[in-house]
Amino acid sequence: MDGGNIIPGDAVRFDPNVALETWEEIPASGLVSGTPVQRGRLYIDDKARGLTAGIWACSAMTTKFRPHDCDEFMLVLEGRIEIVTPDGRVTRIDAGESFILPKGLVCQWRQPGDVKKIFVILETPDDAATRDQAGLAVIKPDPAVALSPSPGPKPEMLHSGSPVQRGHEVFENRDGNFTVGVWDTTAYHRKAVPFPRHELMCLLEGSVSITGPGGRTQTFKAGDSFFVPHGAVTDFRTDGYVRKIYAILQP
Repeated sequence: MDGGNIIPGDAVRFDPNVALETWEEIPASGLVSGTPVQRGRLYIDDKARGLTAGIWACSAMTTKFRPHDCDEFMLVLEGRIEIVTPDGRVTRIDAGESFILPKGLVCQWRQPGDVKKIFVILETPDDAATRDQAGLAVIKPDPAVALSPSPGPKPEMLHSGSPVQRGHEVFENRDGNFTVGVWDTTAYHRKAVPFPRHELMCLLEGSVSITGPGGRTQTFKAGDSFFVPHGAVTDFRTDGYVRKIYAILQP
């Protein structure tokens, strides 16, 4: 993995224009059509927890129906994807939209042209529950979904007053440790503390400034995606309203 200017323990910007490396071929045995060429950049690789995250790009293809072999959150940066389930339902995902494929969901992947996406993948051991299709479906988070009050940071963790925070969870995996949802907050400034989870944040509104190792400050704005790894000692500051889609792995 080429980390570029990534500093260990810091927030990681997922640059949609980063140079990508050629990845292994997709076996023809799993395809209906296409000779896809896939490229990518792996930013996060936590082998102990089975978590990987990065950017992936691929040329046109249609796969055969098969069970999805991981829990995966994706944000489409370029192109269009259609996910087909055995009942004939087709879910279309366009650039700018996100979706989740739960592990075990039997589906077919169609993309008529080039696609680029951000991904967060959680791989877990196979068991009997993996083969249970009950309740499995393609999930598309609604960025404008109504949110409910959620607990905010404790006052002793803040440089600022207490914010008002809300959230809505749209996905939880079978083990209950991988979740995706929508969250918002009013302005606040949290002290530098070890981050208690892995989290990808895709900003929908507002901006966030994060100061990490060595005092380096990174600012992320609406349309940016970044990852804060478990244990990173960073502060978190917003100057106004912020809304995001998140994908979280709790250790």
